Amino acid sequence: MRTTITYTLEDPLKFKKQLLQWSRQFEEIAWLDSNSYAQQYGKFDALLAVGAFTAIKTDAFQAFAKLQEYQQTTKDWIFGYLSYDLKNDVEALSSKNFDGLDFPDIYFFQPQKLFLLKGNQVEMHYLNMLDDEIEEDFEEINNSKLITGNRKLTAGNSQPHIQSRISKEEYLEKVDKMLAYIQRGDIYEANFCQEFFAENREIEPFEVFQELNEISGPPFATFLKLEEHYLLSASPERYLKKTGSKLISQPIKGTARRSQDLDEDLEIANQLSKDPKEQSENVMIVDLVRNDLSKIAQKGSVKVEEICKVYSFKQVHQMISTISAEIETGIPPVEALRATFPMGSMTGAPKISAMKIIEELEETKRGLYSGAVGYFTPNGDFDFNVVIRSILYNSEKKYVSFSVGGAITAGSDPEKEYEECLLKAAAMRQALE
Repeated sequence: MRTTITYTLEDPLKFKKQLLQWSRQFEEIAWLDSNSYAQQYGKFDALLAVGAFTAIKTDAFQAFAKLQEYQQTTKDWIFGYLSYDLKNDVEALSSKNFDGLDFPDIYFFQPQKLFLLKGNQVEMHYLNMLDDEIEEDFEEINNSKLITGNRKLTAGNSQPHIQSRISKEEYLEKVDKMLAYIQRGDIYEANFCQEFFAENREIEPFEVFQELNEISGPPFATFLKLEEHYLLSASPERYLKKTGSKLISQPIKGTARRSQDLDEDLEIANQLSKDPKEQSENVMIVDLVRNDLSKIAQKGSVKVEEICKVYSFKQVHQMISTISAEIETGIPPVEALRATFPMGSMTGAPKISAMKIIEELEETKRGLYSGAVGYFTPNGDFDFNVVIRSILYNSEKKYVSFSVGGAITAGSDPEKEYEECLLKAAAMRQALE
């Protein structure tokens, strides 16, 4: 049983900072922050889950079945991630590329302490705790002094610099190979990614996350710490949300830079909204998502609520579509994820062919990158982001990594695709360097 107390906050933004600072003492931390982004389907401004009462971590073999059993046994809040390589559990696929990060394929935990922030209120849900412990923690957090960090730990000439796993020339060659597959008719579109990394690099994950979040301010920001495994995510993309019987997916396809000149910025957004290549990319993925959702949806309930709408974030403009469905009665929540995983925006179409070609041409195992992070509620609702614009860090191996990619279609120009990768990489590179 969870003990719940709600407090009214004098300064919600300050309390958010105090809460994240207080969480640093725990081995397991999941911090999900909407950055006050006005999103139609958002339920909370921020959530913090800390301290594992129970947990599950495993490789891809029967991972969804194990997660389903865990979710239905706990019938509680659980937080965690699904790595991209769970594709091998869903289809007859494999992942043999280099993996410098060494994250489990799946990791979820049932938090002892949970904080739900909405407006000027915080709900504190504690598991097997006494009422006075909640009050003591609230007073400690609310009265704590904010400490500004020392970024010198993460910068300087003594630290190994970020390098790319493949050269620009290799990238262009690989995109040409992907275009050949498209011309042959094997695929219509595939998401091709490349890794940037540093070995023997020590970072201060909290401070790098705060820097990244300050640069990007996205609606699906996440700080995840599970033992030595860290995710510092500035994701703008929702993968899948379930509220009651309703499912919502919001794939992103189409990216353009921002400009400090207001007129130019509006023109860039306008050009993106009318770009035939970006629109065709987006529509292909919308069709794929509709097809995935139809496997678990009530007949005739899959709807495209918004198509190719441009939204503006601090770093980039993005083209986003929204697809909804009513889940068929009796289908477990985890099955909705399994049936649609990995998300179409990070694979391509047709999905299985695209994943095989991705595995052949990419140099690095994706792991948590282009997977999903989120939570389940006690009644089986859930919300998961897409792990993009994210830094991954193994503090034991001192290995730092971020990957970026884009959709390759028949209309792709390899040089422009490379430039888009660098645009997407800018915030992560800035936060680390």
